[in-house]
Amino acid sequence: MTARGRLLSGLATMVIALAGFVTFGALPAAANSDNVQYVALGDSYAAGVGAPPADPNDPCKQSDFGYPGVLDSGKRIVLQVNATCAGATTTYVANHLPPGLNPETRLVTLTVGGNDLGFAGLAGACLAGTPEDCLKAIGAAEGKLTGLRSDLTKLYLEVAEAAPDARIVVTGYPFLVEPSNATIVTAFRAATVRLNDTIEQAVAAAREADVKIVYVDVTEEFAGHGIVDPRSCTGAFIHCLFIDGDPNKPDQEAFHPNAAGYRAYADAIFDVLPVGWLDKTSGVAASS
Repeated sequence: MTARGRLLSGLATMVIALAGFVTFGALPAAANSDNVQYVALGDSYAAGVGAPPADPNDPCKQSDFGYPGVLDSGKRIVLQVNATCAGATTTYVANHLPPGLNPETRLVTLTVGGNDLGFAGLAGACLAGTPEDCLKAIGAAEGKLTGLRSDLTKLYLEVAEAAPDARIVVTGYPFLVEPSNATIVTAFRAATVRLNDTIEQAVAAAREADVKIVYVDVTEEFAGHGIVDPRSCTGAFIHCLFIDGDPNKPDQEAFHPNAAGYRAYADAIFDVLPVGWLDKTSGVAASS
């Protein structure tokens, strides 16, 4: 065979090989074309703090029983990246948007804002401190709401820019305590309303900029399952101050949802997702 013949033969072999590579390489993508690629962002309420941890040594304290794990349990919704982290603020999330958040992403969930206001400290002041402590903490938090609304709106726009075809689902926070006549409880619940209103306002501002975004209020899912007595949380979806009501056993996950609480979060999110993604009769993603 001449040199020219050997060259043509070699090129033909390469073309056949490349064609085979392209054909077989495309099969996995085609097989997964119906998957809803999902990215989870947010703070401890998104990470699942309060449910059994996936890794006790994980600094972000993610749990497979947090609501991202529940959403991922379906046949179509596939959790590509879980970038949630305990302690995350709006700025933290904005500075740690993962590479997996991209034009292929179809679903993003986001719970953040509480840490910007020091909500954990506020809960402690109102549920374990004096009325004076509570009102002081509320006043400090309310002074940060305007800045939070601006920061959240900016974050939502950045997420939409990274994942322009994604449906962004933003959740609020539950009422940690059941209603009562106690002034301190009323004040704390009112502070939660103002935080959620701020998040919802930021969502509305992003929607005006043509972002595909929806706000999910989780308070109804938690109704009747808040804390009645901070020392004992029987039947609650929230961790109390102490484990089994024992003052010698402080609960390090106090004021975070338990596994039942995160299922309630997931149920609220399922309700706003496209019907084609879900089987409403079973509460899990369908294969249609």
